[in-house]
Amino acid sequence: MSGKNIHQPDVDLAIFIRRNDEGQEFKIDKGDKEMKYLMLIYQNEKQWAAHTEAETQEIYGEYGKLRQELTASGQFIGGSQLHPIATASSVRVRDGKPLITDGPFAETHEQLGGYFLIEAKNLDGALAIAARIPSAREGTIEVRPLVERTAEASA
Repeated sequence: MSGKNIHQPDVDLAIFIRRNDEGQEFKIDKGDKEMKYLMLIYQNEKQWAAHTEAETQEIYGEYGKLRQELTASGQFIGGSQLHPIATASSVRVRDGKPLITDGPFAETHEQLGGYFLIEAKNLDGALAIAARIPSAREGTIEVRPLVERTAEASA
């Protein structure tokens, strides 16, 4: 090569393949019908707690504005902030017996702090909404399509 920079597309090939395959595997293409997506909002609780009261209120205001916009466009189904991870309990059933423990299932850098449930035309639309969630600036928004099954008619 002659020292020229070759532009590499900003596409993760594995994600591109998965996104193309998931439409086949889970029948994600619903034509003109919107799909439901769950947006799991992860953030480091210590980082969140370090915000000043003014910063926290500003972020809450951004969340409120986003919820209003999504509600007005008919895309917002639900969502909520969760209490801190210290209030969590985990339930596992082993050998038919429930095992209940305080706290999260696993130690992680970021904790599940809330969720949005929205409708979008496709994954790209859902990802665009996820990028507008204020916590995406400091944490991670996991976007997952819901598997919607039609109720089977009973005989």
